Amino acid sequence: MPAAQSSPVVPLILASASPRRAALLAQAGIVPARIVAPEIDETPKKAELPRLYALRMAMAKAEAVAKREGEALVLAADTVVALGRRILPKAETDAEVERCLKLLSGRRHIVMTAIALAAPGKKIRTKIVTTRVAFKALSARDIADYVACGEGQGKAGGYAIQGRAEALVRFINGSYSNVVGLPLLETMGMLGG
Repeated sequence: MPAAQSSPVVPLILASASPRRAALLAQAGIVPARIVAPEIDETPKKAELPRLYALRMAMAKAEAVAKREGEALVLAADTVVALGRRILPKAETDAEVERCLKLLSGRRHIVMTAIALAAPGKKIRTKIVTTRVAFKALSARDIADYVACGEGQGKAGGYAIQGRAEALVRFINGSYSNVVGLPLLETMGMLGG
């Protein structure tokens, strides 16, 4: 009887510069063969809605890396913090972190992550996961202390829920890992299917 041929293993590439996404995958027992920063323009279009922006970014990241990497499975994601139709920036300065926190103080907001999975010879599969988060009313001291700790820089909406900002959250409805940067349940489902 001839031996069954096994199909070749396609390497998984994480198209992300985010150490949080790699850590979340590792937490789920997945270590990508490589991590490649997509290097795309992430500027939102004028009046672009948060959901459409997240989806466009995730797909663009997956496409950019898939073109360079050839025969690989490419996983990309983009996380957006939104107040209504407004996309909050990835805060790059203390002033931006402070501005985001003042906007989020005492209010509910949405964290959306779009996931895109590019497989060789197949159409890119996508999924969007939404989590609702509410911050307590933040005092000037709360904001100043959080800005001073520095962890809000480089984060969508100016905060990292997995750090000191968790103490500012009074309500969360949905995936916690989504707010960190990659919804694990849905990502594992896409990778397994």
